[in-house]
Amino acid sequence: MESTYGTKSDKTPSRRESEEELIKIVTKTVERKGKILMPVLGVGRSQEVMLILDKIMEEGKIPKIPVYLQGMVWDIVAIHTAYPDYLSPKVRKQIFQYDKNPFLSDIFKRIVSQKEMQEVIDNAGPYIVVATSGMLTGGASVTYFEAFAENTKNSLVLTSYQGVGSLGRRLQEGEREIYTIKGGSKKQERLEIKMEVYSLAGFSG
Repeated sequence: MESTYGTKSDKTPSRRESEEELIKIVTKTVERKGKILMPVLGVGRSQEVMLILDKIMEEGKIPKIPVYLQGMVWDIVAIHTAYPDYLSPKVRKQIFQYDKNPFLSDIFKRIVSQKEMQEVIDNAGPYIVVATSGMLTGGASVTYFEAFAENTKNSLVLTSYQGVGSLGRRLQEGEREIYTIKGGSKKQERLEIKMEVYSLAGFSG
């Protein structure tokens, strides 16, 4: 038998509790005009996060701000959009009865190029970035993290299991200074983590 969370100390909060915590995090970050990075797993978790963000914005629980999507996220969303019959009854009802596909909400903005990515990074907040990889081991999420890390206005929200040794796990365990190699240079640069770091275990599978 395999289990990610299998010890007595693993008391995972409910989805509702994690959703309420996310609302607080986003509200606080928006108030200080910060940027929110949500590293996600490309398949499943990213779509769950999209549905939650769409729902809580529609309900007015958080301000309506842009949500930028990058990495494998959009490719998987395309599959979900093409086969709505396989989605949950609640989402199917939204699509077929109310003609509202949450994955196609106007809050979501697709980022496909380095130029667009840099424009997002250069933009003033508030906004949310949902990008792979979920453990900050590579991909777009790491680039955004390096750009956002040293600003106290910004927030990092970890929504998935963080493997031992991954950057996500190190941040989860309280590491606030890392060394990184940027832009093809072989020289390491010190990065001081000043952004707020949150871990929402209730979204994890």
